[in-house]
Amino acid sequence: MPKRGSLGGPRVLLRRLREVMAEPVSAQERLDKIVVMIAANMVAEVCSVYVLRVDGSLELYATEGLSREAVHLTVMRAGEGLVGLVAKEAESLNLPNAQTHPAYSYKPETGEEIYHSFLGVPVLRAGNTLGVLVVQNRARRTYSEEEVEALQTTAMVLAEMIASGELTALAKPGAEPDVRRPVNAKGVVLSEGIGLGHVVLHEPRVVVKNFIADDAQKEEKRLNQAVDALRASIDAMLEEEGIARAGEHRDVLETYRMFAHDRGWLHKLHEAVETGLTAEAAVERVQSDTRARMLRQTDPYLRDHFHDLDDLANRLLRELVKLDGQHEKMELPENAILVARNMSPAALLDYGNRIRGVVLEEGAPTSHVAIVARALGIAAVGQVPNAAGAADQGDAIIVDGDTGEMHLRPMPDLQKAYGEKVRLRARRQAQYAELRDLPAVTKDGQRVELLINAGLLVDLPHIAETGAEGIGLFRTELQFMVSATLPRVFVQTQFYKAVMDAADGKPVTFRSLDIGGDKVLPYMRSLEEENPALGWRAIRLSLDRPGLLRTQFRALLQATANRDLRIMFPMIANVAEFDQAKMLLERELTHLRRHRRDLPNTIRVGAMVEVPSLLFALDEILERVDFLSVGSNDLVQFLFAADRGNPHVAGRFDSISPPVLRALKRIVEMGKAHNKPVALCGELASRPLEALALIALGYRRLSLSPSAMGPVKAMILGLDTRAAEKFLEPLLADVSGTIQIRERLADFAEKSGIPL
Repeated sequence: MPKRGSLGGPRVLLRRLREVMAEPVSAQERLDKIVVMIAANMVAEVCSVYVLRVDGSLELYATEGLSREAVHLTVMRAGEGLVGLVAKEAESLNLPNAQTHPAYSYKPETGEEIYHSFLGVPVLRAGNTLGVLVVQNRARRTYSEEEVEALQTTAMVLAEMIASGELTALAKPGAEPDVRRPVNAKGVVLSEGIGLGHVVLHEPRVVVKNFIADDAQKEEKRLNQAVDALRASIDAMLEEEGIARAGEHRDVLETYRMFAHDRGWLHKLHEAVETGLTAEAAVERVQSDTRARMLRQTDPYLRDHFHDLDDLANRLLRELVKLDGQHEKMELPENAILVARNMSPAALLDYGNRIRGVVLEEGAPTSHVAIVARALGIAAVGQVPNAAGAADQGDAIIVDGDTGEMHLRPMPDLQKAYGEKVRLRARRQAQYAELRDLPAVTKDGQRVELLINAGLLVDLPHIAETGAEGIGLFRTELQFMVSATLPRVFVQTQFYKAVMDAADGKPVTFRSLDIGGDKVLPYMRSLEEENPALGWRAIRLSLDRPGLLRTQFRALLQATANRDLRIMFPMIANVAEFDQAKMLLERELTHLRRHRRDLPNTIRVGAMVEVPSLLFALDEILERVDFLSVGSNDLVQFLFAADRGNPHVAGRFDSISPPVLRALKRIVEMGKAHNKPVALCGELASRPLEALALIALGYRRLSLSPSAMGPVKAMILGLDTRAAEKFLEPLLADVSGTIQIRERLADFAEKSGIPL
């Protein structure tokens, strides 16, 4: 093997590989020629190619030096032997005496027992292991760093050969190469529904078509130009107005800038180019190694570190594409399903109604991209590991927003089953649509007011579509989160006017800004907190930044001139916070009166019951408010001290267990005692069984997601309130701590013929 500085060996090998790849021969002949060529170039007595199969095993596909009869006969179980170890760890293994390694596995049909030195490198594509490339020698020796690099470079070319599907014809049924296998992955539900379609990568990977360089010096120059352009673009973004003082977004860009100047990362890129790869292929090789390490990393900090490097490599590839003047505009296919690591609510809104579903590697049910997905009425699943890495543009995909599953490249029978499921859902939705104009009245004559939760202009048509009686919760912070800069008074005023116009006289309850915690504005500096859900957020942040709150109050008052304004404050923990917020509202009213502006006809001010401390100050708060609204999402997580965004504890406690229902019953009873209306606007109201429990407790005003309107109304029409109250009362009084209300209530509904 030539020493560094004399790189004729790997470059000659790559040139010969290109010639072999272009020859009109069968896949097996091509592989056989490749292993002979590699063995000769590296002065190795053995060169073997193992391909990962759909069953997780590794099959010997070609060899020079081992017994030819072992080809397609020798199979290593998942993780078996040195070859299995290389595949599992996705890292090279360089051993002077392989037989002493604890993972060594003897395969008598190969005749490899006479070979001692072993070098195995993973065949990687987008971080996914497709196979293993091995060289061996009789003499005990450690292969040089240059030899390892040469074999890694060659493995890239093999990866494209495997990924192309060329080897599928060589496989037995059920033992095909793993690269195009169906992938079924479990995540978490972000938005209910089912989406069938084809993958659209939100940030498409640059497809590298030319791996082998004609002119190494030219590729070095192109790489340097692209790196310079990348650094300049990051510097320019950091200098933009708005980013300069921003929090989280600035931190990400600062990290990118640090990595863009990282000598270790740049050294790896230049080394790859020196072996004879094009600049693009060099970036992809380093990126694939990074992604493979990221997929096997459990430490969250290190995963983020690898994620940043992965994103930076994508940016660098796009810079290389720009240098060549390639600007391919992607057209969205029919039934597009977006797949991404993560994306902002604004980015999702840009796609509008042109997509059928979303799959994210990150995301939580309470994240704002999830809320936007629900507003758009599209199925969405989050926390799907390596979704963007496993999917290719145009792949068939199914998103099951009911179970939180992604089915990539599904089998025909699964596609058929889901097609039937979609048709069944459509029939059910048509049945719910027939209930739209019916009043939500129980069998014993109890009227329940059903409203919808909203936060964006795309939500507003749902009022008419669902037959809702208004908007019980309008999340005003979403407008702030999808905007690149802080919305000024005029912009806010026009937005709130549009909301009131769309409601067409029906009541709208605006929630004042609920930001902080996981709701970070792109133009505000974020605050590092150990417990953000319990930290500086919602009314706490607003009262500490009164200018922000007063601006919003002024816009709301102006937008509802000569109409009725309903506004409520989030996360009130004590009456003093409510008094302070109401005082700021009064100051804005005074300001508008002084300037002789038109004012709302009526102003009703309420508080959200989300913090448990308010349960013990209900008398005091009810004397001050015009209404209360229970935010069950936060109230439940605070009652159980269980972060609803943490999958390890989010499902640990039942939201309709006795402690929760007793607290909810106390709130609604105190409201009646003070003659003040009480509503509930959390996720509890959006599920028929939970809504049944709420009505049995005495709630007559529920605000729910638009998609839940039909199922909840159908339940109400089949409900006898008195029977439900009578059934639930003894369950709440039980002190044994063993009562499972959910199961009992579901059984009651089934026996009573109540549709759930």
